[in-house]
Amino acid sequence: MTTTQSRPDPRVRRARIAVATVFAVHGAVTGNFAARVPWVQEHAGISAGQLGIALAFPAIGASVAMPLAGRISRRFGSRAALRGLLVLWCAALVPPAFAPGLLTLCGALAVYGATAGMADVAMNALGVQTEDRLGRSIMSSLHGMWSVGGLVGSAVGAVAAHAGIDARIQFALAATALAVLGAAACRWVLDLRTPPQERPTTQPSGGRGRALLPPRSALLIGAVGFCAVFAEGASLDWSAVYLREAVGSGPGLAAACTTAFSCTMAAARFAGDAAVRRFGPVRTVRVGGVAATAGGVLVVTAAGPLPAIAGFGLIGLGIAVVVPLAFAAAGRSGSDPSRAIATVATVTYTSGLIAPAAIGQIADATSLMVSFTVVTVLTAGLVAGAGVLRAPAREASAHRAASATRT
Repeated sequence: MTTTQSRPDPRVRRARIAVATVFAVHGAVTGNFAARVPWVQEHAGISAGQLGIALAFPAIGASVAMPLAGRISRRFGSRAALRGLLVLWCAALVPPAFAPGLLTLCGALAVYGATAGMADVAMNALGVQTEDRLGRSIMSSLHGMWSVGGLVGSAVGAVAAHAGIDARIQFALAATALAVLGAAACRWVLDLRTPPQERPTTQPSGGRGRALLPPRSALLIGAVGFCAVFAEGASLDWSAVYLREAVGSGPGLAAACTTAFSCTMAAARFAGDAAVRRFGPVRTVRVGGVAATAGGVLVVTAAGPLPAIAGFGLIGLGIAVVVPLAFAAAGRSGSDPSRAIATVATVTYTSGLIAPAAIGQIADATSLMVSFTVVTVLTAGLVAGAGVLRAPAREASAHRAASATRT
């Protein structure tokens, strides 16, 4: 007797392409803004120190607003919620370019971060649901699409800056185009709704405080994500400085190291799904943790630029799939995927916020070598903590997928 393997519903396959497009749009907004930060600073008339203060506000806004994403998705359904939040995120690209000073820029960037964080939670929750419907790992490649979007957006920003185009014009055009593309893609994403009987109800007074606390499982998963994002932020912001100051390389080679790190991460994310399907999330993260730790050892012991570049490349390779797998694990860790994903996203945003400053403070007190020794210890934590990313039984995943209704 021959058996035929069931193929995913064509609507689910279209949903995968749609949510991948959403990830790329989200990354493109980030890339457009990042490339024009010098213009925004000059237009606002602020110093480098004041710019550092302003750039903390996106993470602050995101951390405050991300828990709201789950409520919005439950209220309006995943498709409408994602479409609305993504359009708001695209629109939030424009106000920072009009900010005339520090206070207005901080306010604009807080809104920018809040909309970014809510859209981030909504699209990752939908990515997890789409992955469940397909029955195979896709989260790593979705985050790879975010990286591609970021690279394309930053390239557009670089071309606009080189051509002397006013960032207000560039941001308005980019926001309009990306909002149209994102809204069109949302037409094909899954439209999942929580049945009324499964929506959270008002807690009795004794349980209300407990209900406000994030799930313990999500905090453990977030701790693993924290280690990876800390290593990512430290490497992106400090790898070029490390090559110049610690191993004495020239500015061109130092800049190339940062580019190589970013490309290594993007490539590893596209290859990551195949590794997860073959080895599972726990083994994949443990092997990645070993690679990243070996890379950290290479960095801190490097006597020349080439071993240091290889070390940063290994760090990027090792940590690339951790955050996508952390979001996937959070989405399956309890009855409220959006809330768990919001918790993990808040922890990882916080890590990305503090990592560059922490590396600088440690380097000021000791040396850059000691700073990256701390990074190496954190990457070793991926090996120890990978077990919290263990996928639940297929039956549980299928049960949750069946409990959602599509309209």
